[in-house]
Amino acid sequence: MKLKNIKYLFILLLSVSLNAQDLSKLKPLDAELTTVTYPFPVTVKMLKNQGQELKMVYMDDQPEKPNGKTVVLLHGKNFNGYYFEETAKALLKEGFRVIMPDQIGFGKSSKPKQYQFSFQQLAENTKSILDDLKIEKFILLGHSMGGMLATKMAVMYPESIDKLILENPIGLEDYRDLSPYQNIDKQYAAELKNTYQSYKDYQLKFYYDGKWKPEYEKWLNLVAGWTISNDFPITAWDAALTSDMIYTQPVVDDFEKITVPTLLIIGTRDRTAIGKANAPKDLQPLMGLYENLGKATQKKIKNSKLVELENVGHLPHIEVFERFIRPLLEFVKN
Repeated sequence: MKLKNIKYLFILLLSVSLNAQDLSKLKPLDAELTTVTYPFPVTVKMLKNQGQELKMVYMDDQPEKPNGKTVVLLHGKNFNGYYFEETAKALLKEGFRVIMPDQIGFGKSSKPKQYQFSFQQLAENTKSILDDLKIEKFILLGHSMGGMLATKMAVMYPESIDKLILENPIGLEDYRDLSPYQNIDKQYAAELKNTYQSYKDYQLKFYYDGKWKPEYEKWLNLVAGWTISNDFPITAWDAALTSDMIYTQPVVDDFEKITVPTLLIIGTRDRTAIGKANAPKDLQPLMGLYENLGKATQKKIKNSKLVELENVGHLPHIEVFERFIRPLLEFVKN
């Protein structure tokens, strides 16, 4: 056997062995992550909307030396508030109160079978938490899908938002112009095909440039654990509903309506785009070009600043935390 083939075989066997080790640590997770302990105090708010009672869970932590300001962190579609742990600790150290909701359909919050998901509804739900806490002004950060929600909140509640941060938000382009609609049944069927490996392959490609680190496993397992649970049909259904929301409710026309000071933090290697796999082959390479989308969006938002992180993917606050947190703290402290 040639040396080149032996080397390839060794790498393949090593990869299989490592994946087997990772999979051995994977535990089934129920729909509301009841066996997962979050890093900050958790509160449950009961919501009454759309004819049903729902639980919306959020973390709320106070700094030792408060500066009187609050930062609200909005998670992306494949995540929950937990993955902001390191970001929250850095903000707490600087005196900020930090609130991290799990949106309905995500994390520890309810997973309704029937729910009209809209960014306006999620915005109202989030604002109701802040109203309960009597927080009149706050700084808002949204990552990925959370960036679309943060954009909508900035338009709906400009008097309440002191500053806005958009970290690699999706929705910087109208996916309807690039990819054909997939109905919820098709979305659901696609979600049910997800596995630990499919999630990992996706994250390797779009988040981490093919370079996996052990610390990424925690965030992967919080969604992959659902795929081996009896509750997977429940979580997959809500994932399909929220994919439909993202596709059918673009926010590209909202950027020009934002009036609050805004910081865009963009990892330029990111190629995330909803529906890319269903788009015509000639259009797929044109979707999710964040090195272009960041600049174009910054021009639309008045009083905005763009920080581009070269050779960084969809998850700057996980992949390159130090490069992410410096411009964030500079923006929120001034």
